[in-house]
Amino acid sequence: MTKKKVLILTGGGDCPGLNAVIRGIAKRARKEKDWEVYGSVEAFNGVLNTPQEILKMTSKLTAGIHVRGGTILKTTNKANPIKYPVEQPDGSVRFEDRSDELVRKLKELNFDAVINIGGDGSQKISKALFDKGIPMIGVPKTIDNDLSATDVTFGFQTAVQIATDSFDKLVTTAESHHRVMIMEVMGRDAGWIALHTAIAGGSEICLIPEIPYDINKVLKRIELRYKNGRGFAHIVIAEGAKAKEGILVSRKGEKGSEHVRLGGVAYQLSQQLKEAGCKAEIRETVLGHVQRGGSPVAFDRVLASLFGVKAFELVLEKAFGRMVALRNNEITSVTLEEATQQYNFLNRDSYLVKAAKGLGISFGD
Repeated sequence: MTKKKVLILTGGGDCPGLNAVIRGIAKRARKEKDWEVYGSVEAFNGVLNTPQEILKMTSKLTAGIHVRGGTILKTTNKANPIKYPVEQPDGSVRFEDRSDELVRKLKELNFDAVINIGGDGSQKISKALFDKGIPMIGVPKTIDNDLSATDVTFGFQTAVQIATDSFDKLVTTAESHHRVMIMEVMGRDAGWIALHTAIAGGSEICLIPEIPYDINKVLKRIELRYKNGRGFAHIVIAEGAKAKEGILVSRKGEKGSEHVRLGGVAYQLSQQLKEAGCKAEIRETVLGHVQRGGSPVAFDRVLASLFGVKAFELVLEKAFGRMVALRNNEITSVTLEEATQQYNFLNRDSYLVKAAKGLGISFGD
């Protein structure tokens, strides 16, 4: 009997919980005797490369991987088949559309379904391939929690826990030295990680992309803290935050990447505070990729496992062109079109923001 085949791939930045999704898909598929599970190494590169790099997801390969960070299939943010980076003889990079080539190769490999685990960029690719006739299923993945079609993404809780643990350590050193501590976290254009960390850690100030800050109001909050006899202060700042009429702190991405690299806004804020007249000592900590690494917390292991099982069940139902989602505490699915329509910004009028203000957290607005 000829078995049906499903291909899994992980694209974009790594994220705690990716391996739990892979394991969830593989374990659910093994209950169906007529299915085999394969994985493409480094997103779609495994299909596009010569020779191809496609692994059979055996029980030995996927056993116990749900507790591991990263992804056993590896990943990249430089394999968008619609804008694929091709290095030229002069060393420059030109972006080419290799989507038709990818579609042809996927069909030649006789895959009956493709499950793409990734963030907003990856799901836009899923939508484009589905429109070209590939039976696609999407699984949302990002530590940034910036996909609007799902209530939460796996990896987010782990990133918040890592950031909170780091914040807790900075509290004691700030208190010991009477310093202002600035901790920069990831999140790109959304402030979810920053605000959850600020609430969990008890930060006095939280600066997020959705609420541009006034440096004088930030300074006023710090001075009030010192005036009240608390000789130290903490600021959590999202990497995409900026001052009113300020600019985003970013630099050009690596060769072949479509995205600019964020990071370093903590140092800009430190300089702004000094120029505004802050007399306290200031220290900066940029967590960076620490937030992406390590074992996923229990919540993310559970959510990722459920997403994996649901993704394969959608394959069995032939409900292609959809992305798995968590909505109202139910594991469900939405169309890929809906999944990619809107970015999940933190609403400045939300109860989360109002509650943070109720806790005394300043947004510098």
